Amino acid sequence: MISSLIHLARLSRVGFVLAREGALGLIDTAELPPAGRLAIRLARVIERPGLGGGAERLAAALTRLGPSYVKFGQFLATRPDVVGARTAHDLESLQDKMPPFEQEKAVRIVENAFGGELRTVFAEFSPPIAAASIAQVHRARLLSGDVDVAVKILRPGVRERFARDLGAMRFAARLFHRLLPDTRRLRPVEVVETLARSVTMEMDLRLEAAALSEMGENTRDDADFRVPKVEWDATAREVMTSEWVHGIPLSDIPAIDAAGHDRTALAKTVIQSFLRHALRDGFFHADMHPGNLFVDPQGRLVAVDCGIMGRLGRAERRFLAEILLGFITRDYRRTAQVHFDAGYVPDYHSVADFAQAIRAIGEPIHNRRADEISMAKLLTLLFEITALFDMATRTELVMLQKTMVVVEGVARKLDPQLDIWGTAEPVVREWIGHNLGPRGLLAEAGRGAQDVGGVIARLPALLARGEKMFMRLEKASAEGFTLSPASTESIGKAEARGNRGATLALWAIALLLLLGLL
Repeated sequence: MISSLIHLARLSRVGFVLAREGALGLIDTAELPPAGRLAIRLARVIERPGLGGGAERLAAALTRLGPSYVKFGQFLATRPDVVGARTAHDLESLQDKMPPFEQEKAVRIVENAFGGELRTVFAEFSPPIAAASIAQVHRARLLSGDVDVAVKILRPGVRERFARDLGAMRFAARLFHRLLPDTRRLRPVEVVETLARSVTMEMDLRLEAAALSEMGENTRDDADFRVPKVEWDATAREVMTSEWVHGIPLSDIPAIDAAGHDRTALAKTVIQSFLRHALRDGFFHADMHPGNLFVDPQGRLVAVDCGIMGRLGRAERRFLAEILLGFITRDYRRTAQVHFDAGYVPDYHSVADFAQAIRAIGEPIHNRRADEISMAKLLTLLFEITALFDMATRTELVMLQKTMVVVEGVARKLDPQLDIWGTAEPVVREWIGHNLGPRGLLAEAGRGAQDVGGVIARLPALLARGEKMFMRLEKASAEGFTLSPASTESIGKAEARGNRGATLALWAIALLLLLGLL
């Protein structure tokens, strides 16, 4: 009860800040119940005058609420299936930039992490050069040689702050799920839990170092792409040390031109590297905005900040390759059939009808330059069509689709004339030829034989377990199912929580209405 009241107090502050900064004006009230529309209208009375556009309102509100909500906004930018393509686009402008914490605290964290004075780890250690919601970066030099490194240090107290705010977000998600049935399709509880898992991994910098190392192994033979090398001897849970990148950020177009780099070739590298990682490796950088991408003096693309990564299984990679090839060759029937074969579209729909819908996406963008294609509109149409055909949301595919939009935007800034499909085709055809051609089919058959052999080896144990399960079902059908005392107690507690939840919900509504009237 006490914790629920604390969460309600925190959420009341969140509601006030969102209303004050004008962020509630971005909500489409047409889809809300009458009570919801009334609450939004009342809350908007306290909006500050002279507010900017949607992106500015969201950025101002989330920045004012603190690091946890900035990270939440960035996370929602990767989920247009939840917030819509327009809102996701607005959230992309949200910059994860925070004031740095004191140098003395950074030094103390390093010393605690390695059990010695700073001078026993680094020969030089600069003040912070960049700061975000979870960590900040210092430039340093190792004792072992004349090597500059980037030292990423976790913010002090950040775990406790995120745990507190995530508790309030979980409470709000459960409240929405219970009181507003129409929002259940947006899966608010799952969204918050996904954010919680992502943030938990980001706050252990050893895991980010492992992701950076894995990507480094995957791309060690790539001539046009690399990632910084991890310095494991100077890496711990709160500290990650990696090679310093001597390069130009892709956001600095004048500097790229002044250095004489080929922007057209660089734009192709951005597209092809991303597709190669997704298809060949099944492991891709899911936050490829210009601030995380550099071009080094040799003209290679360098990616940093591997806190958010995406993974694709073999089935998803085949699905992606077939879809892309279908669009490239304008074989929409094949593209549609792949969706059905993968089980992404229910069998009660027509393949021909789905192919017709896919054509509506593909035809308008063929033979057009990058500057003539709105990927945001394309993504919106894609989600509308998948909803029309009851295609279930797949988180890994949504992250992939959203990253593709970001990557396309980066490439467009480098070369507005870039042919996206022509650039993608060699990578897609190479993967399909290698994995779905004769050689790939033989390898697939070998993997299948191994799976069958494993099942045969476990067959006696599986039969014994099946017999026991059948006997238990027979007994249950004759005598009925018996609940354990623990289960009965849990049901009672759940009912009690439900009654308390209804009471708290009324308090929440009253508090929100009161805020709107202030």
